[in-house]
Amino acid sequence: MRVTFLGTGTSTGVPVVGCGCRVCRSQDPRNRRLRQSVWIEHEGASILIDASSDFRAQALTHNIRRVDAVLFTHHHADHIFGLDDTRVFAYRQRSFVKAYGTPETLEGLKKTFWYAFADIPEGGGRPKIALVPVTGPFDLLGLHVVPVEGDHGSMTVTGYRIDGFAYLTDCKRVPPATLEALKGVDTLVLNALRYTPEHPTHMTVGEALAVVEAVRPRRTFFIHMGHELDFEELAAALPEGVAPAYDGLVLEF
Repeated sequence: MRVTFLGTGTSTGVPVVGCGCRVCRSQDPRNRRLRQSVWIEHEGASILIDASSDFRAQALTHNIRRVDAVLFTHHHADHIFGLDDTRVFAYRQRSFVKAYGTPETLEGLKKTFWYAFADIPEGGGRPKIALVPVTGPFDLLGLHVVPVEGDHGSMTVTGYRIDGFAYLTDCKRVPPATLEALKGVDTLVLNALRYTPEHPTHMTVGEALAVVEAVRPRRTFFIHMGHELDFEELAAALPEGVAPAYDGLVLEF
């Protein structure tokens, strides 16, 4: 299994439009963060976790030529707006792209992309999406996927454990049952917005480190980082085994 980080930024991305802070002006490419998503390749299968607002650019950058399925964490705009751009894959593959998520997440997709499900003429701009409810562990194209819950403050988000790889984004808290489900994982991917101030729906670096301490994976990568975090400074400050991810980072399993 191969995991590519397509984007590691928050809903605004980094640089933030109109911002002149030093991170937004940084020439370090690791400080340029598109909206959050990862691409999983496994034995010919091509799977996304979330389809970000920047998916078209991400697909072009990484030469993504196939999308079989998307595992959605929740239905906020920065995590789903790229779903419309999967229509070119469905057309070429002559098959529907499967969208996995909780019933609540799928309902959000149906409302946002109403035209994909409405009884209207096909035309050329209509994505072909097959909604698949996530209610427990399932097998997907040779991978065993275990959904886990995260607390996004005002809503529940879905994380995914796939063998030794676990991915959680947009968490404010990680419930005890999820911490237990993550025990023994090799690689943990976890959101860490900024150092301070505390945020009502996202973990700070300190809060994310507390989760790392509870789970004790071999290695952890932080994602969904804002422009308050400079890559090089954060990397130097984090404990051994913990590192910020960056757009284009590839992990091999």
